[in-house]
Amino acid sequence: MLDVKNLKKHYIMKGAAPVEALRGINLTIGDTGMVFILGKSGSGKSTLLHILGGLDTPTEGEIILEGKSTKDFTPRDWDDYRNRYVGFVFQEYNLLAEFSVKENIGLALQLQGEKPTPSRIAEALARVELEGLESRNPTQLSGGQKQRVAIARALIKKPKIIFADEPTGALDNATGNAILSLLKELSSEQLVIVVSHDREFAETYGDRVIEIADGLIVADRMIAHS
Repeated sequence: MLDVKNLKKHYIMKGAAPVEALRGINLTIGDTGMVFILGKSGSGKSTLLHILGGLDTPTEGEIILEGKSTKDFTPRDWDDYRNRYVGFVFQEYNLLAEFSVKENIGLALQLQGEKPTPSRIAEALARVELEGLESRNPTQLSGGQKQRVAIARALIKKPKIIFADEPTGALDNATGNAILSLLKELSSEQLVIVVSHDREFAETYGDRVIEIADGLIVADRMIAHS
């Protein structure tokens, strides 16, 4: 369970008025399912994702994770949260070109102080249907394959939450549908939160769609799929 209480984020710009990226976000999100956060550029949706993922800190408010408030987090708690509790998937993949597929995936475990065994890597690749590509370089992969490697890198940590920031933004429509179908399948076992500007994708794959404008939630609804 993820509880967000009165989350605010203000950016102080030298010589300019403060920018209110988030102006009071309140949310409760369950342990599984696929939640889309929709909004135009500058709406605050990526800021919210970064704060929920521990990549940024709020100016005010708190996040309560399994009963513990982030107000009580130490720097080590934040490191553990980012390295063990959550996994990230970004629009630009963030793969290291000089590393092989297996090295890119294994890096996520090394950051936790664990050894990336061949069996763990093979299991992660199997879940994203990329068996046998362990030794390839990212430059030898298509955009869709790179995004699947990024998802495998997130999955190998066995996170409770996957945060995906515009995961289909660099992909064609067919490949984007394939990536979201994969994330949808994963959401039966863990929480998947997707930031997007694509309403059609949100309506098709989301269990819940939260819309943000000017740093505030302006709509929040469940999606019934037949």
